[in-house]
Amino acid sequence: MDNLFSSNERKKQLKNAPLAVRMRPSSLDDYVGQEKAVGPGSWLRSAIEHDVLSSVILYGPAGTGKTTLAHIIAAHTKSEFVEVSAVTGTVKDLRREIDEAKHRLMMFDRRTILFIDEIHRFSRSQQDALLHAVENRTVVMVGATTENPYFEVNSALLSRSRVVELEHLADADVERLIRRALFAPQGLAGRFSASDEVVKAICTLAAGDGRSSLTTLELASEIALTRPADAGAAAGECGGPDGAGAPSAGQGGAITITLDDVKQANPRRGLSYDKSGDMHYDIISAFIKSMRGSDPDAAVYWLARMIDAGEDPKFIARRIMIQASEDIGNADPTALLVAEAAFKAAEVIGYPECRINLAQAAIYNALAPKSNAAEAAIDAALADVRTSGQREVPSYLRDRHRPGSDEYGEYRYPHDYPEGWVPQRYLPEGLEPGAFWHPSGRGWEQWRAENRPR
Repeated sequence: MDNLFSSNERKKQLKNAPLAVRMRPSSLDDYVGQEKAVGPGSWLRSAIEHDVLSSVILYGPAGTGKTTLAHIIAAHTKSEFVEVSAVTGTVKDLRREIDEAKHRLMMFDRRTILFIDEIHRFSRSQQDALLHAVENRTVVMVGATTENPYFEVNSALLSRSRVVELEHLADADVERLIRRALFAPQGLAGRFSASDEVVKAICTLAAGDGRSSLTTLELASEIALTRPADAGAAAGECGGPDGAGAPSAGQGGAITITLDDVKQANPRRGLSYDKSGDMHYDIISAFIKSMRGSDPDAAVYWLARMIDAGEDPKFIARRIMIQASEDIGNADPTALLVAEAAFKAAEVIGYPECRINLAQAAIYNALAPKSNAAEAAIDAALADVRTSGQREVPSYLRDRHRPGSDEYGEYRYPHDYPEGWVPQRYLPEGLEPGAFWHPSGRGWEQWRAENRPR
């Protein structure tokens, strides 16, 4: 229970907390974005408002409001709110909290909400320790994770919880957060001003991450506070009241945050990318599908996303090589050679120069005529091999280096004939030409199909 000392201590901690923490809302009305997850009529919103929450796992990228939702639950619930670290917490810690929750429920009829941030970091034994308590509702678990819970969370624990997915914030939502922070008493309290251009720049840099936008704003304000007056003048801003030795000021004497301040605070856009999680697979999938769909601009964009995130260039080149056969094949056999050359460049040259080789190969694949005939042919042949009975090799095609091979029948050597070809059956009995390979009707493959000997 709170007392005067704990309340004062919390106020002191909040005063010194980062801007993103100070601006954390305590109600759903002040919560920005995530209409699908907590908008009117959603399960989670109704559960919070009526204090009937069951165990839930909040899944989404960083900065989308998972921890904020947990604190909103704490503010609205009549339950005890307990937070356990997935990094430092042990099984012993969990069992202690569960025992205290059981005591609280039995003695005072008071539920416990157990918040576990980054729950995917819990070991299997830690997750197993929660099962019985979650199943019996000794605790109501609220887990937060940036990793796909269907892969990272124990299936038994997952089946006892509801997964709510959060998405990147829209730029309009991020803008609301920034403008609120500029004027809120617990934020920057109107001491700083930012033009629409500056706000837009922060939104762009945040890339849907609300916490990142507030961190950039805070750092930019600190840079603006220490900026000499002449620097502001050089940036085209008006000087301070005394004309020198003070930060540039905007309307009402507020210190102006400039684009240069923002660029210093956050020199590069932090687009989400995880080399082993969903985003990794989503982007490489988009890259491959863009090449398959013959869109060079999209292919280069997704390529740039991977390069910017530091993806292994050999991984990218391998995917281009696969795609060259899978989606282009003999419609343009050169695509595989270009892809192979790009892989060699990635292996020998590396970044940053190999980005050009990768782009060349990606654009070539996007522009090339498409055919999946090679993939379809080998898959159909494999299916036949695995499901049909034994098909014998025609006798005249068998190896001639064994005793008795003279009885195998005549093999017609194609080079002995004017066209380098002679009618001859190569398929085993039961299979006819066209059983597996079906030319696409595009590029070199079609020309070759139309002009091959028959």
